[in-house]
Amino acid sequence: MSADDITALLVTLRLAGITVVVLLIIGMPLAWWLSQTQNRFKTVVEAMVALPLVLPPVVLGFYMLLALGPNGIFGKISHALGGGTLAFSFTGLVIGSAFYSLPFVVQPLQGAFANLGSRPLEVAATLRASPLDRFFTVVLPLARNGFLTAVVLGFAHTLGEFGVVLMIGGNIPGVTQVVSIAIYDHVETLQYGQAHLLSGILLVLSFSILLAVYALNRRFSVVRV
Repeated sequence: MSADDITALLVTLRLAGITVVVLLIIGMPLAWWLSQTQNRFKTVVEAMVALPLVLPPVVLGFYMLLALGPNGIFGKISHALGGGTLAFSFTGLVIGSAFYSLPFVVQPLQGAFANLGSRPLEVAATLRASPLDRFFTVVLPLARNGFLTAVVLGFAHTLGEFGVVLMIGGNIPGVTQVVSIAIYDHVETLQYGQAHLLSGILLVLSFSILLAVYALNRRFSVVRV
């Protein structure tokens, strides 16, 4: 494996890890609101969250590129704050990946929160637990299956991104070149051996993650994927 391929693998793992953390921070309150609210706009928000499931990645990447570019809304804000250009940067990749993988984190969390029912929270309230205490001591432990599912799906989905990251980040070695793009480059130049190696690494990594989750489910009844 070449040095560029190793770098692409490290960039991919870093991107997946940071994206999952960002999605948990964003997705946890969003999923809680969706699971508890009866607001008339709930359906609209759910449709917007699920949009990446049906929207072609290249289309999402194109509009994200416009938004993150120098003349886009996020690009202008970044420039005003002295943050530089978001398009064709690792930060831009994280933003794009967060949008693209949002439903893979929000939906498992929303389902886990909704399945809890109101009884555990009512019992905690009678013991004078504050809303914050109830969330961290009751909701989170009981919804651990949803959290594990969200983390696994969010991480695994980010590993295999291609269209979105290519549109937003381009193909800059050491900065925005991820494994999926490196594989495409190898295939284009007929370097099938290197493409096989990187593809095999992703295959083994993804399978190992899922295997670990199923093992935990079998032993502790924690999660179902």
